[in-house]
Amino acid sequence: MLRGAIALLRAMESKAEPADRTLFGWMKANHRRFDARERSALVQMAMDALRQRARLQWWLSRAGIAEADQDAGLRIAALKILQDGSKPDGMREMLELGEESDFDKALRRLGGHTLEHPEMPLAVRFNIPDWIEPRFTERFGADLELELAAMLRPAPLDLRVNTLKTTREAALAALTAEQQRVQPTPLSPVGLRLGPNAYVNDGAAYGEGLVEPQDEGSQIAALLVEAAGCKMVVDFCAGAGGKSLAIGAAMGNVGRLVACDVSEKRLARAKLRLRRAGVHNAECRVLEAKWLKRHAGKADRVLVDAPCSGTGTWRRKPDARWRLTESDVQELRAKQAEILDRAAKLVVPGGRLIYVTCSVLTEENEDQITAFRQRHSDFRILPVPGIWARSVGGGCPTHLPTLRLSPGRNGTDGFFVAVLEKF
Repeated sequence: MLRGAIALLRAMESKAEPADRTLFGWMKANHRRFDARERSALVQMAMDALRQRARLQWWLSRAGIAEADQDAGLRIAALKILQDGSKPDGMREMLELGEESDFDKALRRLGGHTLEHPEMPLAVRFNIPDWIEPRFTERFGADLELELAAMLRPAPLDLRVNTLKTTREAALAALTAEQQRVQPTPLSPVGLRLGPNAYVNDGAAYGEGLVEPQDEGSQIAALLVEAAGCKMVVDFCAGAGGKSLAIGAAMGNVGRLVACDVSEKRLARAKLRLRRAGVHNAECRVLEAKWLKRHAGKADRVLVDAPCSGTGTWRRKPDARWRLTESDVQELRAKQAEILDRAAKLVVPGGRLIYVTCSVLTEENEDQITAFRQRHSDFRILPVPGIWARSVGGGCPTHLPTLRLSPGRNGTDGFFVAVLEKF
């Protein structure tokens, strides 16, 4: 099992694709080698090593191992010693290290310690890149450590109930019958929450399209579109269709929903998901200039779920924090501005442009909206609390015009939502 965790971690770190995608492929090829308990344990071990990468590197460096020599095997061994209290001798045998070798001596130096140490810098303690620490400090202020700690914890599995086919109460009962431990989400009226390691894709409730995995924050963003009663709604960056599914359900299959993207491959997946969910008023379209020109000023709602840094999803994707660079953020900001300008042309007077990111960085969120309004004086911000009262219900977590959701304060992924009305 330990060697399986090492092999999985090595695969996730050696490929350019996201870790969750590598995990799926690796498990598909290797799942018969392990029983269900072993599979769960080795996946947890590899993911913990990704989450704790900075701490493990700090400890191994302190023990005398250069960062260039800190391979997946040594990080798993260090994790077992520091987190689980495993004996260094057992790790030496598992890695087949020579007794009294430099690596063996280093692992023995870790014995009796834990992952925590008072001399660790904040970026190491919370496993974030050094360059992003000032941005998080600006964004979270006094809540910095609360939020960074929440980003390190595994996220729950949130599901959106497909109201085209069932109710939240009936979906909860169906999942309970499948031996799932499930409860309603505290904010979204169409959400259900399961534990971090829950799996529903092999159950009847998922297979029949009653539920769809979607973080509660993403569910809220889709509800704030207020799509019910609209003649035409455009999901401008639809991807694989997660928010299109939610918007289609909110529309009750009445009106026209257009899921757009630049990728035919992502849209092909969206078509399958929309069909399974029973969304019949949607069409999928690859974005191209001629279509945009023909539909200028015709959409009641245009959702821009913009490509972003994904810093709000780090509790689900621990490897993403090490893939992101400072130059990536600058490139994304330029792309977000360009997409907003193109999408704004589709909005009918009196219609709305809804800007959403799964980022917690101010420069991708509030700063982006400020810059957009300087370029487009015919758009104004509609305060979220009023829209929340109509579309979500219950207490709104903000009194500000735009919405910020975060793992520490709200128990969701990090999200930003701004609703702009064209006048």
